[in-house]
Amino acid sequence: MTLNDTVRQALTAGHPAHLVTLNKDGSPQVSIVWVGLDGDEIVCAHQKIYQKLKNIQRDARVALSMVTGGKTNELDNYLVINGRARITEGGASELLNQLAQIYIAPGTIFAPDGSPQGHITRITAERIHGIGPWSE
Repeated sequence: MTLNDTVRQALTAGHPAHLVTLNKDGSPQVSIVWVGLDGDEIVCAHQKIYQKLKNIQRDARVALSMVTGGKTNELDNYLVINGRARITEGGASELLNQLAQIYIAPGTIFAPDGSPQGHITRITAERIHGIGPWSE
């Protein structure tokens, strides 16, 4: 699925995202993550193998949500993306430092030299919904 400009803007504006993965028993596991884009893939970085990565390795179905600012009528705008994720090795430090420029401040070094290279989660959107310009 191709992400339109409005969705791309929301995903790169520095809003923390809620990443939902599925535990072995089917229950949801939620983590707050920083997100960016690599083409039409939504990316987030992890320096260690956390539960969310174990869950994705077993079941690629994920959901991502974020409050995006603004209102539609009386409701706060929010974006929800359902999709499939895959994990790639390496690149976490570079991506975390890139995202820190948006999420913390320009010039921030979040992962100093020698930090674990970790993993990147790459999410392909299958459904985009929520309240905001992407739902119109």
